[in-house]
Order: sequence, then structure tokens, then C-alpha cells
Amino acid sequence: MARPRHKLTSAELNAKAPGKYSDGGGLWFHKRSDGGAQWFMRYTLFGRRHEMGLGSFPAVSLKAARQEAEKWQAVVRDGKDAIKERERLNREAERNLNILTDIAKDAFESRKAELKGDGKAGRWFSPLELHVLPKLGKMPVSQIDQRDIRDTFAPIWHAKADTARKAMNRLSICMRHAAALGLDVDLQATEKAKALLGKQRHKATNIPALPWREVPAFYKTLDGGSTVELALRLLILTAVRSNPVRHLHLDQIDGDIWTIPAEAMKGRKGATNDFRVPLSQEAQNVIAEATPFARDGFLFPGVRKGVISDMTMSKLMERRGMLERPHGFRSSFRDWVAEATITPHDVAETALGHTVGGAVERSYRRTDFLEQRRTLMNRWAQQQLLLADQKVLQL
Repeated sequence: MARPRHKLTSAELNAKAPGKYSDGGGLWFHKRSDGGAQWFMRYTLFGRRHEMGLGSFPAVSLKAARQEAEKWQAVVRDGKDAIKERERLNREAERNLNILTDIAKDAFESRKAELKGDGKAGRWFSPLELHVLPKLGKMPVSQIDQRDIRDTFAPIWHAKADTARKAMNRLSICMRHAAALGLDVDLQATEKAKALLGKQRHKATNIPALPWREVPAFYKTLDGGSTVELALRLLILTAVRSNPVRHLHLDQIDGDIWTIPAEAMKGRKGATNDFRVPLSQEAQNVIAEATPFARDGFLFPGVRKGVISDMTMSKLMERRGMLERPHGFRSSFRDWVAEATITPHDVAETALGHTVGGAVERSYRRTDFLEQRRTLMNRWAQQQLLLADQKVLQL
């Protein structure tokens, strides 16, 4: 004979004395002595009796409690433990609610040690922050598919091809990171999105560089003695990237050697040693001229705090009507080496701070060609000091 159900009424629940009352169908109402109350469900599975909480009264009404009890009794009838099944579903829901913004931040944190300066410059994270997270950041990562990614990247896929490529790469890393966390994600979503977006039409262009024969004339215009002009002069003379120049600290200078910490060097994958830069006499003169303006040990301080920005040097060239940018002077130097000198390839590449050869080759070759580079940089400095009307020196 079936047990009677729906024994309780909403009107009588508040007046119940402390105790446990059956509503039928395994649903129970527990009125505590302190006046509080809650619902629970009793069920028997594999010969063992269980009690499963269904929420507090009156937050959970009698009607809602009956619906919950019926739902979980159906699970028991299927031979499953209702408590364990609810825990499993809660864990799954929790995993699926991890939004992309949180995953991206966690992925970034786990990779900081691999990034220059622990990623403080923001170059790893910024493509995501600017182009992906504003549209997908609040979505559960498990729900992101190739159509979402395609729609996000469509505005920049061709117009800003290089930026889009970097952002897509970062997003792919985030998806793999989510999978490593145990989340249910589509690891092929980014590749599928690329197929939907099609081949990029935009061709990468090199940073504009001043022809090496024109560099001396420009160098001579940097005679105002300002911090930015001095920084540009040193950048030209050393052929170093702008970041180490802008962050040059006086502690890094020892006589005619400037030692750049390994973590500040880009383009030296696999290299763990600091990079020594031989300083020509002209480079030493520039450093001496800039030293009185140093702040907190930094040779090229910003106007208010920190150091000058890369944009500051670019703006100076832009105001002079130039399309070329500071980074292009490395190309100018490399063209001069190739066209006007007989410098060996390994020496020329090392002068630019590039890693030469594979890991095995580097393990046997310990030299950084310092003396050969010293001669080369002295000649490059002499090139810049030629009078404007003097024939370019061929070395």
C-alpha cells in the first residue's frame, strides 16, 4: 500500500512544535527548538538510510521542497546516491563557471617567471586585455567556441594582423591552461576560428629604418643635451634595443663595459648570461654627459618618475618629420656591418644581442667576441662623428 503524501500544509508549518514531521514521499520537516527549521529527504539505497538536506524554511517553501524531493527521489530510483550525484553536479557546475578573465590571469601568473621582468611591462597580457577579454572575459571558458572567437577577432584579423596573431596565441595558451586545470574546454577552438577567419591578407612590415649612410647626419642633430637626445645617441652607438637603454642603471657601467642583465635582454632564447656591451669613447662621453641628470641611479629618468618611455624617443623623430623609429637603428647598424665591413656573421649577430647557434654549439663556444665587437663598435662610433660634408668612410 502506497504511503500517504502531502501530509503537511503551509499554514501549519510555523505553528509546529520542535520535532521532525513527515510530508510523505521521503520529505521531512525539522522544526528546531531555537525556532529555526529546515527540510531534508530520507532515502534508502543499497540497504543504507541517508538524509539529504534540501534547504531552510521559509527560504524554501513547502511546494519547492516537494519538487526537490521528487527530483532527487527519481535519482535514487535510478540506482544513484542522491547526495553524491548532487555533489558531482555542483563540481561540474563550478568548473564550467570559470570565466575566461580568471583563467587568463591565472595563466599569466603561472608564466611570469618565463617572461622578461616577470611580465611587468604587460606585453604578454595586453593583447588579451585589449582585444579578447572585453568581449569574452565574462564567459565561462567551457562555453567558448570557434564562433565566439571568430566574432571577437573579425574586426582586427586583417586590419591588425600581427596584434591579432599575438592575441590568438595568448588565447590558445589560456584554453590549454584551462584544460590543465581540469575544465571541459575545446582545445581546437582557436584553430577552428582561424579556419573561419581565413588567411590574413595583411603582410607584416619591418620597422622603418634610416639608411646607414644617413645616420651620421641625424646623429649630429641630437646636440640639445636633453635626456631623450642623449638616450637616442647611446642607442645608436650601441645598437642595443630601447628597453635596456631606457633602463640603464649606473651600477651596470664598469669602465668601458656596460653589462645588461640577462632578464632585460630580448631575442636571446636559451641564453642565461648577462650581456656585455663594449662602449666606444663616444658612448662613454654620452654617459658622462647624462650622468648629472640621473635619478635613483637611472641614467635616463622620466620627467616625473621612472624612466623615459619608448614613445618619447619615437615622438622626437616624428616631430622632425621622420617615418623611421628608434628600433630601426639596429637595422641601420646591421646593414652597415654587412655592406661596409668584413665582420664575421657570428660577431655581427652577437653585437645585436642575438643568440648564435644551437644549445650544443653554445655549450662549447663560450666567447662573446668582446674584443672583436669592441673594434666594431669603435668604428661605428667613428662613422657617426664624420662631418656632414665628408665622404662616408668605407671600412
